[in-house]
Amino acid sequence: MKNTLKIERAIKDMTQDALAAEIGVSRQTINSIEKNRYVPSTVLALKIAKVFGKTVNELFELEAED
Repeated sequence: MKNTLKIERAIKDMTQDALAAEIGVSRQTINSIEKNRYVPSTVLALKIAKVFGKTVNELFELEAED
């Protein structure tokens, strides 16, 4: 699953730590999501989308192998 978290964070000038603190997870979780090593739960994806004012579909995209 592809995502645009790193880009969205850059637009908002937000660190991984700041995003993690805002949604209640560790910085390592954000790092793992950005590197496509971890697929967030629906609840976590919705929390992330809310922070950026985007839909989940705007932030996350299924790839052919998903």
